Amino acid sequence: MSHVRKTIISNAEKLFLVKNLTEWKRLDGRAFDEFRDLEIQFGKDWGSCFVSLGKTKVLAQVSCELQLPKASRPSEGILSINLELNTMGDPNFQVGRQSELNSQLNRLLEKCIYDSKAVDLESLCVKMNEKVWSIRVDVNLLNHEGNILDCASIAALAALAHFRRPDVSCDGMEFKIHSIKERDPIPTVIHHYPVCISYAIFSGGKFIVADPTLLEERVAEAFLSVGLNAYKELCGLHLGGKAELSTDIILETTNKASKRAGCVVEIIKAAVEKDTNDKWVSTDYFNRFIFN
Repeated sequence: MSHVRKTIISNAEKLFLVKNLTEWKRLDGRAFDEFRDLEIQFGKDWGSCFVSLGKTKVLAQVSCELQLPKASRPSEGILSINLELNTMGDPNFQVGRQSELNSQLNRLLEKCIYDSKAVDLESLCVKMNEKVWSIRVDVNLLNHEGNILDCASIAALAALAHFRRPDVSCDGMEFKIHSIKERDPIPTVIHHYPVCISYAIFSGGKFIVADPTLLEERVAEAFLSVGLNAYKELCGLHLGGKAELSTDIILETTNKASKRAGCVVEIIKAAVEKDTNDKWVSTDYFNRFIFN
């Protein structure tokens, strides 16, 4: 995994950023509640997703294989999410051992997507006590410019929604995995779409900015990350750092985050639907051209 080297931020940079906040300005010109532009693109393979949130960029890839189910969950499939921080995304990440940041981000992603039961694991069961699908989501950081968690959660969720696994038939004790030419691949069953919305906190909660940049993250006193779906259901809440926020401020910020979550979910669904339709149109055209 990776270890994070500390980057020194000068006092002049800190003072300049905080001074701008006292004048209700951000260095990139955004309002306090404004988010950076979100872009979602898909690769040729099912479950390959590229997401950019401003200049922060991640790549998610979903893969699957047949495995024995867990003894405690004989009728449920397996879902694992792994976020990889590497020197490609930021030279301050060192390969060697897992960092505290990496562990924390992975825990928050699992809490938001896995613990909220967003994916129907029972639909991944092929034969109880014998074979289930194990779904793995690998998220790689390509460029770090702040707010990795939000970008990674969107990429992981979009990749899962876009992914299609091959169909399987069972003839007695033998399992056969069918190719796309034999049977249409099967989409992942997703009950709801939880995404992470993060905020940086300054001056003991006096200033709270959405979607912090890398410099804002390194100067901020604390962070608030909220996991929400389009139904405004809370799927995770994490407050880290030294600032102590009142209940009213947390509730107010959560209400603002719920509006953003609804917009992000709509963007994900629209992007998945468009790419899926384009892929089926291309496949139908190819089949007609080859076989007719």
